[in-house]
Amino acid sequence: MSDSGRGEPRVKALALVDTDSYVKWGAALLAQLPAEWSREIAVVATPGAPSASQLSAALAGSGFDGASRQFTLDALHERVLLERPDVIIVAMRGPAASVVLRVLSAVPNRPVFVSGLPGISIPATWKALFYRSQADLMVLHSKREIREFAVVAGKRGWTHRLVLATLPFIERRPAAGGGDIVFAVQSIVPLLRPERERVLDILIDTARRNPDHRVVIKVRAVTGEQQTHDEEHSYPDLLAQRSSAPHNLVVASGPMSAALDGALGFVTVSSTASIEAIARDVPLVVLDEFGVSDELINPVFLGSGLFGDGEAVASLSFSRPDPGWLDDNYFHGAEDDDWMRALDELLEQRASGPLPHRPSLRGTIGGLLRRAWERKQAFGEHDRSALGAVALVVGTPARTAVLAVRRLSRGRPHTWVSKN
Repeated sequence: MSDSGRGEPRVKALALVDTDSYVKWGAALLAQLPAEWSREIAVVATPGAPSASQLSAALAGSGFDGASRQFTLDALHERVLLERPDVIIVAMRGPAASVVLRVLSAVPNRPVFVSGLPGISIPATWKALFYRSQADLMVLHSKREIREFAVVAGKRGWTHRLVLATLPFIERRPAAGGGDIVFAVQSIVPLLRPERERVLDILIDTARRNPDHRVVIKVRAVTGEQQTHDEEHSYPDLLAQRSSAPHNLVVASGPMSAALDGALGFVTVSSTASIEAIARDVPLVVLDEFGVSDELINPVFLGSGLFGDGEAVASLSFSRPDPGWLDDNYFHGAEDDDWMRALDELLEQRASGPLPHRPSLRGTIGGLLRRAWERKQAFGEHDRSALGAVALVVGTPARTAVLAVRRLSRGRPHTWVSKN
């Protein structure tokens, strides 16, 4: 199906996206599809929908130059019925992806559903699979991710088809070169204010000790814009509370690719942008000042040789990864990618008859009201259904009570939220 013969109708592919990171990932994955296919993006209205500037920045770094539209969930369902895409890439946060897959699975002669995660996905979590159980293909980006998610699925008897794709938005070319030290902001890593203050101290110290270099705090969103995860203690806000800051410490938004073009070195706690930096041959430091843990999303860097502390950053002691780490972690050979082969197989299967229904892993307890609650939670004010309003009234106090009990049982003041 990858090569359309003369006179054959083009394969129609649609990527559904909802937040800034999923826009970038979904668009980049769409860009890898054959050029002769019809390819389009639809931003589905959710509380995390990107602003116009975020959308522009995400698309600019994706390699996709096709059309994009915006829809509510109800309008999307109508368009899918009318336009009959052959492939739908559900590039959305887990709860929204689950609702979309459930709704669109009922479409006659349904399309092939592809889903996945937009970056570093170690540690492998059951929730990432749970939300995407109705997808035909679950796209992952390293050999290690495939192994670890296979273990998670196997323990539960789940039948996800895990496929490998090179992280789609990385550019394997040298950066243009420059003198900036670029720090990639993450909204929830590290999570607590004292840790984020410590990161800011490191950046201020680096700027003061290196006055001829800009230290760039590369943000994903400006004030008022939404992100895949809410950011409680933003670095610009923390910086504004400091009495003075070096003139060469700056805050910048825009595409990561543009920031890397001017980079001398790169700093992160665990951002997927580190993979982009490695691909661009920009040396880096992965901060280990707060330890190595699943909550910090940084165990994947064990063995990479990239960990360092604040002194390594301030002294510009950046590193390149150990070659032995690369093949297992995002830099495998293109010949190992199998997601397009799997997609072609499913398209051929669909051409000869409807694809089988993949059941949801969600239970049936609660019935229509439970499903309305899940939809309302995922889509917020963009779900205007009457049943959703009823579910919100009934479900909110019950959910609050359940979460309170869980927090007490865990003995923790907060719960880390993954990017599933």
